[in-house]
Amino acid sequence: MFKPLLYLLTVFLCVQAQAADRITGAAFATRSEVLAPHGMAATSQPLATQVAVDVLKQGGTAVDAAIAANAVLGLMEPTGNGLGGDLFALVWDANKGKLFGYNGSGRSPRALTLEVFRQKGLQSIPPYGPLPVTVPGVVDGWFALHQRFGRLPMKKLLKPAIGYAREGFPVSELIAWYWQRSVPRLKQWPGFVEQFTRNGRAPRKGEIWTNPNLANTLEQLARKGRDAFYKGDIARTIAAYMQENGGYLAYEDLAAHQGEWVEPVSVNYRGYDVWELPPNGQGIAALQMLQILEGFDLGLMGFGSADYLHVFTEAKKLAFEDRARFYADPAFNRIPVDWLISDEYADQRRQLIRMDRAARQFLAGDAPLEDGDTIYLTTADRWGNMVSLIQSNYRGMGSGMTPPGLGFILQDRGQLFNLEPGHFNSYAPGKRPFHTIIPAFVTHKGKPWLSFGVMGGAMQPQGHVQILVNLIDFGMNLQEAGDAPRVRHAGSSQPTGETMTDGGRLNLETGFSLETRRELISRGHKLGFSRGGYGGYQAIMRLENGSWAGASESRKDGQAAGY
Repeated sequence: MFKPLLYLLTVFLCVQAQAADRITGAAFATRSEVLAPHGMAATSQPLATQVAVDVLKQGGTAVDAAIAANAVLGLMEPTGNGLGGDLFALVWDANKGKLFGYNGSGRSPRALTLEVFRQKGLQSIPPYGPLPVTVPGVVDGWFALHQRFGRLPMKKLLKPAIGYAREGFPVSELIAWYWQRSVPRLKQWPGFVEQFTRNGRAPRKGEIWTNPNLANTLEQLARKGRDAFYKGDIARTIAAYMQENGGYLAYEDLAAHQGEWVEPVSVNYRGYDVWELPPNGQGIAALQMLQILEGFDLGLMGFGSADYLHVFTEAKKLAFEDRARFYADPAFNRIPVDWLISDEYADQRRQLIRMDRAARQFLAGDAPLEDGDTIYLTTADRWGNMVSLIQSNYRGMGSGMTPPGLGFILQDRGQLFNLEPGHFNSYAPGKRPFHTIIPAFVTHKGKPWLSFGVMGGAMQPQGHVQILVNLIDFGMNLQEAGDAPRVRHAGSSQPTGETMTDGGRLNLETGFSLETRRELISRGHKLGFSRGGYGGYQAIMRLENGSWAGASESRKDGQAAGY
C-alpha cells in the first residue's frame, strides 16, 4: 500500500525540481537574454562573436563586424558556409532611417545548358560534384557592403580570420559532428581530402584545425580587393580546376559576376512590419504565412496547442505551393510578389483551411529541397546600425569541389534548379537558382526592432514565422522565442520534380505534449521524426532605451555577446 504513496511523492518531487530549474522565464529557455548598452553580435560560433564585438569596440560599424565574423565562420564552420558560397543581407542604416537589401547570389555557368543535362540523361541536377556549381557571391557581397557601410579597412576586418587560419583553433562540438558526416559524401571530389581532412578523417571536437591555404586567400583579398577573387589568380585557379574536372564554371563567369542592391518587401503583422528579400530567395514565404495567420487568434489558441500547430502547418502548405510555382530569378520571370503577399490573396487562401482536417494537397507543384545547412549572424553598433546576414554553401559543405591551394569548397546551389522546360526555376545559363537562405528584419512604428534569422533549408521561413509568433502572439522574450520547441513540416512538394500528395510529414521537437500530438493525428497530420533540422537562431532586439538584447540558442554552438 506504500507504493502509490511513493509514486505520488516521486512525481511531486520531480515536478517541484522541474519548476525550480529556472528562477525566471520559461522553463524551456536555456538562459536569459544578453543585454548591452553599446553594441551586440550573435553568431553560430563563440569565437566569431568575440571577433565581431572586438571590431565594434574598435569603432567598426555593424557591417564591419558582420564581415569580420563571416570571415571567421568561413574558417571555423565550413560545414555551413565559406568563400565558395553566396550571401544575402539586410542592413538598417540609422543615419537614413532606412532598410537596405543585398542579393549576393551567383549565377549558373554560361557554357552549361539544359541540353547538356539531357545528353547526360539526367532528370535532376546532382547534389555534388561539378554540375551544381554556381558562381560564389560572398566575396563580392563583402566588398559591396563594406563600400557602402564600412568604416574600418578590410585588412583589419580579415586579420582575425587570417590569424586563426594560420595558428589554429579548437573545433566546436556540433561543427565537428556535421564535418564527420560530410567526409564520406565529399571525399571523392578532387582537393577535398587534402584540404578538409586529417589523413582522410574529419577533425574531432576540440582538435586544433588550421587552414593555411585559406589564410593565403584571405590575405590576397585584404591586399588586392574583390577583383583578386573574380578577375585575378583566384579566379584563374577556380576556372582551371573546374575545366580539368568536368566542370563548366569559367573565368568569364567569375569576371562577370555582380551582386545587386534590392528593395526589401514587407507585410504588417499585428502592428509590426516584417521585412524579407524578394525572390530568388524564399523570404516571401514567411510573409505569406504571416498574412494567412493574422486571420486567426493565435494568442487565444496558446503556444503548443493543436489548434495553433494545425493552422501554422496549413498556412505553410499554402505558402510553399506558391513557393514551388513562382519563386525564381526575377530577371527571367515576372514574379507576382505584390499579389502573393497581399491582404486580398491571403483572405482567399485562408478560406481553404479546415480546422478539423489537415489538407493532403492544395495545389500540385514542385518546390525546393528540405536539406541544407547555413550560418546566420547579426550585429548592431553604437550608432544604431544593424545587420541581418546569412551565408551558405548549400548542403552543408557544398559540392565537394575544392580548388587547389585556396582553402575553400565551391557551393552546389545549382542543384536547386529544375530541369523542366518552362518552369519558373528551370535551369538556364547565367541564371540565379532558387535560394533557401533568407535574413529577416522587423520594424515597429518606423523604428528598428528586431534583426534575426533561422538557419536550415526549407525550415527557414517556417522558423521565421514561429519566432515572430512566439514574440508577438505568445509574449516570449528574445531568448525564449528561440529556445521554444519548434515544428518543421516536410512536403507537400519538393523542388526538383517530386510531389507528395499525402500532406507531407509534420516533425515536432521534444517539448510538445502527448495530447497535442494525439489531436494532430486525429486531424489527419502524419507526424514524423527528425534528428535536428529545426534550424539555428540568432537575434538582436533594439530596446526602447536604446540598449540591445541578444540571443543565441542551443541548437548551434553559438553565442550572443555585447559591450
